[in-house]
Amino acid sequence: MIPLLKLAIEAHGGLERWREVHGIDLKLTIGGGLWQLKGLPQGLVDVALHVEPAHRLVTITPFGPEGAAGYFTPDRVWIQKPQGDVVQERSAPRRSFDGHTFTTPWDKLHELYFVSYAFLNYLSTPFLFAERGFEVAEGNPYNGAGEKWRRLHVKYPAAYPTHSREQTLYFNEEGLLQRLDYVVEVVQAGSSHFCLEYETVDGIVFPTHRRALGRDPQKEEPDRSAPPGVEVTITDIHILNQRNISASGGS
Repeated sequence: MIPLLKLAIEAHGGLERWREVHGIDLKLTIGGGLWQLKGLPQGLVDVALHVEPAHRLVTITPFGPEGAAGYFTPDRVWIQKPQGDVVQERSAPRRSFDGHTFTTPWDKLHELYFVSYAFLNYLSTPFLFAERGFEVAEGNPYNGAGEKWRRLHVKYPAAYPTHSREQTLYFNEEGLLQRLDYVVEVVQAGSSHFCLEYETVDGIVFPTHRRALGRDPQKEEPDRSAPPGVEVTITDIHILNQRNISASGGS
């Protein structure tokens, strides 16, 4: 493991602690210019996310019709009522974005796929990069906007659902993630995504405020005065540990 990745993993709680995590529950509100653009101006307000990183599973509640929940796996998304009735579903959801442009409207299954894979990534970073198939390398230091950060270049394996196969992450001297740069393939737009207001929950360190700004992929800096394309506020984070699952006999 290269030194920068090791520093980052330790700063966020350590790999040993992360491997004890079965699931993460949180409340979030998400909106911004992207939601307006995609025809879903209400965004998601105070919804509950349940994420199981190792299994690549995400549940969003409520989602869609009253009482329903949204479910994500990389190969299928669906909206289901508590009684078990599936309201909508889509197999191979990534392909449903083929041919989209920046202004193409989304339906609720597009939104479900986007939010779910995004938070599967966000909550798993940087621990994810210790897994097989990820390629990491430290880049040149970043000095801009009064900040001095170290850069990590990451290549994702083709099977992992994410914004784009190549991304750049910026870490401060302590190893905490400050910014991510990527191209959002399903939107056809570049982004600089800032991580703010960190909290430690049961040994894992999470940012509780996120702001993603549009960025020309050919340029290093976004327009920091522009309104965010995506803004996220996270509250009520809880971790379900593997040892609790084993003790209760669950799966």
